[in-house]
Amino acid sequence: MLSAEQIDQYKKDGYLLLKGALNKDVVSAIYREAREIFAIQIQHVLGQSVDIDDRDAFEAAMFAFFEKDFNAFVSTGKTVQHTLSLHRLGVSDEILDFVRAIGVAKPVIAVRPAMQFNSRFLSKDGSTHWKLGAHQDWRTGQGSLDSVVVWFPMVPAGEEIGALQVIPGSHTSGLMQASTTGYAGSITDELREEEYIQTEYEVGDVLLFSAFLVHRSGNNVTRNIRWSVQLRYNNLLEQTFINRGYPMPYIYKPQEELVTPDFPTAEQIKGIYA
Repeated sequence: MLSAEQIDQYKKDGYLLLKGALNKDVVSAIYREAREIFAIQIQHVLGQSVDIDDRDAFEAAMFAFFEKDFNAFVSTGKTVQHTLSLHRLGVSDEILDFVRAIGVAKPVIAVRPAMQFNSRFLSKDGSTHWKLGAHQDWRTGQGSLDSVVVWFPMVPAGEEIGALQVIPGSHTSGLMQASTTGYAGSITDELREEEYIQTEYEVGDVLLFSAFLVHRSGNNVTRNIRWSVQLRYNNLLEQTFINRGYPMPYIYKPQEELVTPDFPTAEQIKGIYA
């Protein structure tokens, strides 16, 4: 459980970095499951069997997969968001005890768990999705005012690999002006560079932060991928969230047309159940 000092620090700074707070085996299982899924498609697309425990070789294969079949890579990236191990952690007491301890009395999942794999080598046409500028997560979630984000890396993460940079105390400045383009809408208000704090992590460390905290990705200058997980929670008892009818700005819906035209045939389905 969190101490009174840790809770006070969270309220003051808008974030709390907990060292060694997560079970490393649980984090490793999520990381492994994601790599196993990518390895299946790497084998299919590249005809290449790759050792997921050889980090450099595996990630080189990830980059080759990205270049060879971008659409399959994107779909595989979406698939790893649905791994059982990731969702199991998201509803575990291990996580929810932290969320409740900092004041989210009745937590509810704000948006599906997100696994991210950031590298400039996984960037299309100069896209900066791999490196987000200054933003506040509340803008995309618009949930309770005490909405909390739980972020942790699945690999050691420091400045070189682009770990998060945060501005302490910025959560009490309110919702800042931002562009609406891109994933998070970069803040357009003027921010001082010297206010940012670089965070550093080992596997098992976790960052709790207010959805209003100003933060950004660091600059991953390595040839490795920064693998991380983000979980978000709202408080069902926060009064303005109740008053606004529990808004949910994230829209999930299937596309209207078949992804693969003329698939499947009756024969293919019969073959599954033969």
